[in-house]
Amino acid sequence: MKVVVTGGHGFLGWHLRVRLRALTDHQVVAIGRADLDRLDTELKDADALIHLAGVNRGTDEEVEQGNVALAQMVGRAVRDSGQLSCVVFANSLHAGADTPYGRGKAQAGILLADSATTRGARFVDVVLPNLFGEHGRPNYNSFVATFVRAVVDERLPTIDDRPVELLHVQRASADLIGALEPGPSEMVRPRGEDTSVTQVWELLRGMHHLYRGGELPALTTQLEVDLFNTLRAAMFPQTYPMRPTSHRDERGDLVECVRSHGGTGQSFVSTSMPGVTRGDHFHLGKVERFLVVRGQAMINLRRLFHDEVISFAVSADSPAIVDMPTMWAHNIVNTGVDELVTFFWTHTMHDPLEPDTYAERVRPRVGSVR
Repeated sequence: MKVVVTGGHGFLGWHLRVRLRALTDHQVVAIGRADLDRLDTELKDADALIHLAGVNRGTDEEVEQGNVALAQMVGRAVRDSGQLSCVVFANSLHAGADTPYGRGKAQAGILLADSATTRGARFVDVVLPNLFGEHGRPNYNSFVATFVRAVVDERLPTIDDRPVELLHVQRASADLIGALEPGPSEMVRPRGEDTSVTQVWELLRGMHHLYRGGELPALTTQLEVDLFNTLRAAMFPQTYPMRPTSHRDERGDLVECVRSHGGTGQSFVSTSMPGVTRGDHFHLGKVERFLVVRGQAMINLRRLFHDEVISFAVSADSPAIVDMPTMWAHNIVNTGVDELVTFFWTHTMHDPLEPDTYAERVRPRVGSVR
């Protein structure tokens, strides 16, 4: 299936493309603001459109009319398409509110639905609550991204407490992909986690305090895992490698690999001969830790749909922890002349039916070695 994604280079668009890469064989074409002129051409032979592009910053008129104008342009392309059978709209819980954004999104939904009907395509209106997740932009995508930046910078943000429904962007992406399945035109309303602004701040601050002190926070709920992965993304790569506590006496060395405040997990050790590469995959949600305990290695990571490779030269002579950020392809290469022994830890037990491991090579175009 060929799927065209407008807004494909934005926050939600990037996450959606990662999930499509992990779980489908669809041909995905990302359309950004700079290449909207390609939309008509790409839709000529497309099977589905997921419309994410929108305007949420600017004057009142720019926000309201910007969303309407986008929908009008996309609608024309939908009507002129060749074989389009499904149009999915990433709508907002705030659509219909008496605000420029609410009015603009509501009108955009009406225009797209009409265009899909004219074309004879299904229309799925996916109404999303407040989204958050890895690589969100502070003061733009989510207050969670703003809080994460403040935690990392060790400063206190302005906190206006209120109840809030939060949905991790990967969960939103799952519903958008699910909307591609055959069925009637419909409205889909994914449910997030009910929490509060203050509770999110306290969770993030507590996680950061424990993590910087060498401990992994309790990861007992999905919200805690999602917030922790969001925090780790903001800390990468500046925080790494982290130096674990090492104890030495006449018997030898004892290195603390994982200190966990709670939750389940699994530890394992691998050996690799000189020149061997392990990994070349990524995870959507798994928290994973690497620690070389014998030999020397290079740990390489690349964020999906980016070119730069970040590399860490690590050695058992100076134990160093590198935690793999979610949605970054990674591998570890034995760069020494002896056998490499590596300790691995994940926050979940291995499930062969749902391993959360997706093949993706780290194509080395090294940007920096740390």
